[in-house]
Amino acid sequence: MTQEQIKSAVEKFEALIREQDARSEAIKQQGDFIDYDKLDKLTIGICGGDGIGPIITKEAARVLKFILDDEVKSGKIEFRYIDGLTIENRVACNKAIPDDVLEELKQCPVILKGPTTTPQAGDPWPNIESANVAMRKALDLFANVRPVKIPDRNIDWTFFRENTEGAYAVGSKGINVTDDLALDFVVTTTEGTQRIARLAYEYARRNGKDRVSIIQKANVIKTTDGKFLKLCKEIGEEYPEITTDEWYIDITTAKLIDEKRRHDFKVFVLPNLYGDIITDEAAEFQGGVGTAGSANIGKKYAMFEAIHGSAPRMIKEGRGAYADPCSMLRAAVMLLSHIGRQTEADKLEKALDICMITEKKISITGRPDGCTCEEFGNYVMETLKSL
Repeated sequence: MTQEQIKSAVEKFEALIREQDARSEAIKQQGDFIDYDKLDKLTIGICGGDGIGPIITKEAARVLKFILDDEVKSGKIEFRYIDGLTIENRVACNKAIPDDVLEELKQCPVILKGPTTTPQAGDPWPNIESANVAMRKALDLFANVRPVKIPDRNIDWTFFRENTEGAYAVGSKGINVTDDLALDFVVTTTEGTQRIARLAYEYARRNGKDRVSIIQKANVIKTTDGKFLKLCKEIGEEYPEITTDEWYIDITTAKLIDEKRRHDFKVFVLPNLYGDIITDEAAEFQGGVGTAGSANIGKKYAMFEAIHGSAPRMIKEGRGAYADPCSMLRAAVMLLSHIGRQTEADKLEKALDICMITEKKISITGRPDGCTCEEFGNYVMETLKSL
């Protein structure tokens, strides 16, 4: 390794430190959460993404418009469709989110977003940042909330994954110091950790949950995970009626499949990478990632999405029409709840439980031997009419 290589790496690291310090200071200046009831009109952005994204997002939006029909007709709620988040357009602009698309997204306090393709090594695409990661940072969507609920298996979990820090915060800004040495970085700030912890504990208090589990690997990742654990425990002390426990990420993944122990878990708070991994495992209990939605919450914006990818192979094989919209429909339930339409959220959740679990008159297989995405949407709306 040459002195010049070391100097170049140090300069890049210094720029990264300054960038993250500025972000930390900006968090301190934020105000309160947006109050949707005070808006003359609530604009919900519908952004399809790519692959199967536009198909399943369109279907979820159709169901949302059906259930919010009165407010749409009165002008209280507006749906705005936003294109341009395809991998082709992002590559053409060489940006995770093209500038014009980001400006359109910023006009929508609430966004329903389809999956997007993220390039990886070996792909024909350049190494642009994940659109999801970029959107979470640009709109400061610091909390990724993912529920998994299966009453007959005694599972009722809610995951609060920190969304803007951890291993993903600067995932595209690692340093290739030499051909033999590459470094990536993990980011943990006081402000970022405190706000995700407080959101998790507030949720537990409001919903009568008596336990919050802090998931980390502080015994090995001592600095950043250690800071995350310490700060979450300090926030937990402000909620004496709630039991706080701590688990290492590796043993947590094992205990989620332990029938004797998994019912002990209620609310989880955890850093970005661990949250991404373990919520995919948790989703398998309710039928896989294709059935699970998630919320990305900030103070000014909220974005709701599926937790799975864009399935480009389905499009390539001509099976896009058979894509499963259940993940986006579950995300739509969370969207309705977030904007204060809890009655409508409960109704849609009940309809989905009927269509996906108890009645299941038709099923989606992803192939012509099952129903189409649109047919399933029709089934959900017919079920809604009967409730």
